[in-house]
Amino acid sequence: MRSVRSLLVVAGLSALISGCSGENTGLSEALVGTNGAQTPDRVGFNPYNQVSETAQSAREVIAKPTVSEVMEPGPLPEMSWGRADAPVTLVQYMSMTCPHCRKFHADVYPELKRSLIDTGKVRYILREFPIGKSSGTATVAMRCAPADKYLALYGKFMEQQGSWVSQEVRTEQILKVAAQVGITGEQFDACLKNQDMIGKLAQIKDRGRKLGVIGTPNFFVNARLVKGTLSLEDIRTAVAAAEATPAVAGSTQAKVN
Repeated sequence: MRSVRSLLVVAGLSALISGCSGENTGLSEALVGTNGAQTPDRVGFNPYNQVSETAQSAREVIAKPTVSEVMEPGPLPEMSWGRADAPVTLVQYMSMTCPHCRKFHADVYPELKRSLIDTGKVRYILREFPIGKSSGTATVAMRCAPADKYLALYGKFMEQQGSWVSQEVRTEQILKVAAQVGITGEQFDACLKNQDMIGKLAQIKDRGRKLGVIGTPNFFVNARLVKGTLSLEDIRTAVAAAEATPAVAGSTQAKVN
């Protein structure tokens, strides 16, 4: 069973996980955002990728995307929590194997949820940006879960990264985590064969690249791209600024919805 799943991962996920590296790019703090913490995405790295590096390097990137462009509907349902008309929409591009994503989820997310999401001040959105084959496989498991269990499973993958992240794809360990929200081996195998879903996940990643995302975590605070991680204080500051200009915030949300 394990060898079959491993073969499916290599054969079926090449488009989804193309161009991946976990190395530090040495980008300056001013360029990458708050503190430079990120897992960059290297275009053309994946040996299974059928598109040339030259062709990928010519990909269109929107220099200053608008809120409407950031919030353009994607090919899969948006995974979001909080009020749709919140003054701040926080979009996180994440990779399942990213240690900085794990740290954000452990250190920032609980209070973010309690004081800003649950109170209607922030709408929080998770978007997939898998970097590496293990991340791509776990990402498929995430979309295999019912929508109401997506965030819970994301938390379990973050908390248990040490049990399943490896240079090689450990599908059995990934399944053990997914099984904690009720996903069966049969369901997992079916999802790994679901080329339509995998293709749509690849579109979500490509859309992120077009918006300027270069690694994980990258965030959009409304239309402002932060190429690095965020603190709770950063998010509170953005909320305060949005609440201080209600007319602007209201027109922004009209575009979002």
